[in-house]
Amino acid sequence: MKNILILLSLIITTGCTRAQDVSKIQSIPPYRILSAPDSAYKTPANLKKNQPVMIVYFSPDCSHCQRLMYEMKGQMKDFSKIQVIMITPVDYKMVKGFYRDFGVSEYPNFTVGTEGYTYQVLKYYNVKMTPYIAIYDHKHKLLKAYEKAPKIKELAGMVKKA
Repeated sequence: MKNILILLSLIITTGCTRAQDVSKIQSIPPYRILSAPDSAYKTPANLKKNQPVMIVYFSPDCSHCQRLMYEMKGQMKDFSKIQVIMITPVDYKMVKGFYRDFGVSEYPNFTVGTEGYTYQVLKYYNVKMTPYIAIYDHKHKLLKAYEKAPKIKELAGMVKKA
């Protein structure tokens, strides 16, 4: 019985140390992305103060990510007052194609870029599937994180609260 308790304690301790530290995602990740179409590096320092932020970790060839963009395009007015930062680990050529194909240039509040193979943002959020979405309020504190794409109405409602 004593050995079982020791074993269970060890398993629980190991599990807790591997769990994501939720407190670390309370702020915007320290990203550095090469953005399309201007090939400029962007960091959190480029964000506007006192304006909410939505970080979308995505892959240009992900069908769920593409569907999210198609659904958002139909309701872009709901996303016009939030800074949308779309980050991917894929090569820059794919980022430029996504930017072009989805007409992102029409939306000045959107920034699309690659973090390259650093996987810094992927590790920060412990992303398991794309799209991963994190919404921050005007003070850049986390309001809500989605580990998979929510319904567009739910996302738009959360953006309005930001």
